[in-house]
Amino acid sequence: MSSTFGQVFRIHTFGESHGGGVGVVIDGCPPRVPVSLEDIQRELDRRRPGQSDIVTPRKEADAAEILSGLHNGLTLGTPICIVVRNTDQRPGAYDEMAAKYRPSHADYTYDAKYGIRAPSGGGRASARETIGRVAAAAVASQILKTLHPGIEVLAWVKSIQHLKADVDPAAITATTIESNIVRTGDPAMVERMIEHIKAIRSDGNSVGGVIECVIRNCPPGLGEPIFDKLEADLAKAMLSIPATKGFEIGSGFDGTLLTGLEHNDPFRMVDGKVRTTSNRSGGVQGGISNGEHILFRVAFKPTATIMTSQETVSSSGENTELQGKGRHDACVLPRAVPIVEAMATLVLTDHVLRQKSLIL
Repeated sequence: MSSTFGQVFRIHTFGESHGGGVGVVIDGCPPRVPVSLEDIQRELDRRRPGQSDIVTPRKEADAAEILSGLHNGLTLGTPICIVVRNTDQRPGAYDEMAAKYRPSHADYTYDAKYGIRAPSGGGRASARETIGRVAAAAVASQILKTLHPGIEVLAWVKSIQHLKADVDPAAITATTIESNIVRTGDPAMVERMIEHIKAIRSDGNSVGGVIECVIRNCPPGLGEPIFDKLEADLAKAMLSIPATKGFEIGSGFDGTLLTGLEHNDPFRMVDGKVRTTSNRSGGVQGGISNGEHILFRVAFKPTATIMTSQETVSSSGENTELQGKGRHDACVLPRAVPIVEAMATLVLTDHVLRQKSLIL
């Protein structure tokens, strides 16, 4: 199973949803980078369950423990291990799911690949695995602050099903995003989105949507030509997040409706720097950042585990029905916002360190 991500700044996540714990081993972190447990815990608190009445009620503190790699608040340059213990498992809610495959979940495909799976909480396929990614990104963000202090990575809920937020990527702030439990950047849509999620949940159903992310003040020159293009690595990072089904950058699919003359971003010199007068490229050209805002969107499907009876098959090959039990998000998007930011931060940090080694 491939659980490693990155080339220079590498992370390896471990653990299952209802196992002893989950976490990450970080390799390739430079020495003498200031990192505190508070930095890590702040980000973990943003993705933890039970934080509002529109997410799963599972009660986990998600308290991080740093086992190695730091001394007196500074990285040593050696592997960093961070672990979060699982404390609120309820495996009994998954007894029926152990014998019946949840539609559109990873139950069947894990069995098909390995011939064995951890059914409680979805095991390794659970979004709880992303704890390691978020913890690693909290470390990575400190590297970015050291090497490129101006870089900002901000994500927000762009839409939930048919409800769409109106957000200016150049002006949106973390304060606005974190001021509401949906984590949308449009205050006018907050209550409508909350009401919609609650209505869907009361019907025993789930709903998906789109998260948008902007990377501001990214320096030009990041990304590798051909297979490790910056947008290709961002796409892989985003589509590795549970429940994702689509990725687009800049004009995305809408760009197919334009001509080349309409789509091209003209260049101009501004204050001694090469800039573009538009940004349909989304800040990346030829797989390399051009210094403009990097803007992309990630599509999340409705949560697979729902509280409504559905047709399925058993692990013994019999047709049957299954109604979900346990504690699940009716909409994953509010908790996925920090995960999208985390994966973007990991990609950026890896490419910053790759570029640094190249020019040295």
